[in-house]
Amino acid sequence: MINRILIRIKVIQILYSFLLVEKQFRLESNPSAPTKEKRFAYALYLDLLVLMIKIAERVQSRQGVYPLNDTRFITRLRLCEEIRALLAKYNSEPFRFQHLIAPLVEKIEESGIYKKYLKDLGNDPDAGQAHLWDDIFNLVIMPNPELNKVIETRQNFTLKGVERMKEMMSATFVNFLSSQDNVSEVEKALALSLDKARELYFRLLYLPVELTDLEDRILDENRHKFLKTDADINPDMRFVDNKLVAELKSNEEIESYISSNKLSWYQEDPVLVRSLLKAVKESEIYREYMAAPYSDIQNDAELWRKLMKNVILENTSFLEALEDKSVFWNDDLEIVSTFVLKGFRRIAEGDSANAVLAKFKDDEDARFGTELLRALYRNKDTYRRYIDESLSGGNWDKDRIAFMDIVVLETALAEILNFPKIPLQVSVNEYIELAKSYSTARSGQFVHGVLGNVVHRLQQEKVLLKK
Repeated sequence: MINRILIRIKVIQILYSFLLVEKQFRLESNPSAPTKEKRFAYALYLDLLVLMIKIAERVQSRQGVYPLNDTRFITRLRLCEEIRALLAKYNSEPFRFQHLIAPLVEKIEESGIYKKYLKDLGNDPDAGQAHLWDDIFNLVIMPNPELNKVIETRQNFTLKGVERMKEMMSATFVNFLSSQDNVSEVEKALALSLDKARELYFRLLYLPVELTDLEDRILDENRHKFLKTDADINPDMRFVDNKLVAELKSNEEIESYISSNKLSWYQEDPVLVRSLLKAVKESEIYREYMAAPYSDIQNDAELWRKLMKNVILENTSFLEALEDKSVFWNDDLEIVSTFVLKGFRRIAEGDSANAVLAKFKDDEDARFGTELLRALYRNKDTYRRYIDESLSGGNWDKDRIAFMDIVVLETALAEILNFPKIPLQVSVNEYIELAKSYSTARSGQFVHGVLGNVVHRLQQEKVLLKK
């Protein structure tokens, strides 16, 4: 009953809430009113960060891959405007540390730091990244005598300036550590959100039972009034004896979920349930049903399908109550209610045994949300770089792009690049629709354009193979 459309919605909602408050990785700022020493320290700091990127591009494993190039620290450096400007500058101007890259790469490849990282990498792609570049910088790069000779020849060199640079570099590594992603907390939030969707499903399935039980109690009270009418003595029991409701009430899976989770619309909000029953009985749908010459399981199920769609799910008080109970439910309601109506239809068709849908269709769907989250968190800096590179030179103002659009794009890329069984166009279309629903009026067009650019580029570079 929790399908991939709903899972995608949940992933985007959870990511948006977590990423919005996430501590962002930032470089140290250019000092205000800088002295010569501060200017020296800051310029050296930036050049050494560039050096680390250039080293990462050259360190190669025996399998011919570059394992340091996509580490989170390096990918986050590449997203920084100051570093991007320097990389562009050094494409046309000499880089002072260029001749040191090859010997430093060799030292790193021989180091225990790198070998341990490769060993850990085989077990967990995220293992060992937290302190990797901190260790490489302090234990391999800075002790290099040739590097220090070059540093000493730089304009405004002082030992105090070098120490200031080291303080800035240390602060950058601390900032990187504190901006690390707490994936486990995000996964817990996703699991809770999916569980709440399941709860909403059972609550909606059981709501006809609670409404007819309330009507039954009201009719019974009327029978015991002091002054009774004929209608009180012999009430029309068609609504109370509804065959669909009887099937729902006798369903063991529904009863087990409701009782084990101690759920009751009436006990939680009797005013709401009485209000809903009143709205139901005042509806033309109810009047036509009660006036019909006869009723069978098909008519009984159709009554509740119509009431659910046209009365209950349109009731303002009911929608407000859902929002009060769970922040997730108003967004879930459209999808979850379709599965409730599907269950009603199955009962009408004589398939009561399959009226309650499984939480997930199969194991792949059960894993989909968590695997999508992990794929995004493992590579989100890379995906953000793809997005930013697609935007550069375009007509989009990066500072005015809705943050939700970025979340949608990053999630779309995570799915496109990590789930080969899902057709490319299916993923693209799904995320365009999600952008239309959850972001701005122009978001569908924007997501379509950026995804198209990124996908085309990645296909040309053979990073993305599916068509």
